[in-house]
Amino acid sequence: ILPFVSVNQILLLLLILTVCAILYNKVHQVPSALKNETVDLESPEEMEEEIPVVICAAAGRMGAAIAAISSIYSNTEANVLFYIVGLKTTIPHIRKWIENSKLKEIKFKVVEFNPMVLKGKIRQDASRPELLQPLNFVRFYLPLLIQKHEKVIYLDDDIIVQGDIQELYDTKLAPGHAAAFSDDCDLPSTHEMVRSVGMQNTYMGFLDYRKQAIRDLGISPSTCSFNPGVIVANMTEWKHQRITKQLEKWMQRNVEENLYSSTLGGGVATSPMLIVFHGRYSTINPMWHIRHLGWSPDTRYSEHFLQEAKLLHWNGRYKPWDYPSVHTDLWENWFIPDPSGKFKLTRPDS
Repeated sequence: ILPFVSVNQILLLLLILTVCAILYNKVHQVPSALKNETVDLESPEEMEEEIPVVICAAAGRMGAAIAAISSIYSNTEANVLFYIVGLKTTIPHIRKWIENSKLKEIKFKVVEFNPMVLKGKIRQDASRPELLQPLNFVRFYLPLLIQKHEKVIYLDDDIIVQGDIQELYDTKLAPGHAAAFSDDCDLPSTHEMVRSVGMQNTYMGFLDYRKQAIRDLGISPSTCSFNPGVIVANMTEWKHQRITKQLEKWMQRNVEENLYSSTLGGGVATSPMLIVFHGRYSTINPMWHIRHLGWSPDTRYSEHFLQEAKLLHWNGRYKPWDYPSVHTDLWENWFIPDPSGKFKLTRPDS
């Protein structure tokens, strides 16, 4: 009898343990599932990378920065942080413009650029004085202005973005490359336009090959140039390669030796970048930088082509907030009038 009782007791004990285990699992299953759901719900936000976008707000053309920011913000769900760079005198105006318009929802930081860093580094050029504005050189100093980000987008102010800025941010940079740019020979559809208005898309248009220092670089004058109005930059590589110091060196040499061809290219800020980044940059998808819209008031792209474009750039003299210029309707879609009334569009009937 005793062995039988003890077997029954053992079976009973096992049954009780099994029931307890089932109950324990059921009780603890709900928190576990909730915990998993919480992780699933939170992880996209936790993983959602902040996309830093640097844009300058220069006196006399702040409406350009506003339109650029408006177009980016309106066409993405990404977590964009705008770094708006200005001089001390212009910062209050741009801040007030943003805070008193529909852009008050954006995430932004206003950064003051000290033009004293350029002292003695810029050669005066009477042919294109607008290219000597201090904010044209902000792109040289990205790591000094942007501290905590590994990857940064820099955009000229005379652009609008029609695509999702996340796509541009996802541009792959090859190992060892500090930046990605658009090649000036990348789109067949722009070649006819380039020829028709005499634009320069080779190093010959930016560097003076009569100077020994330029010939010593060993770069063929027919090498395709790139446009630094749209940059995707790796800050770690930039600092590691001391890119800013290299750019400053070539600025200084130009002051002393007049190395750049300013007649056609006008590339006061472009030329040092062409030298420093030669053969050491990745490329941006061509549709993410459709250029030359400001080169001539007569030459136009097809409407279908422009609708497909992700980013439009009015580089050149003819800006879409001035007159004459082309494709101004596309730019004006994103312009937000200045609440203070200081910035006004120039139009034929104004």
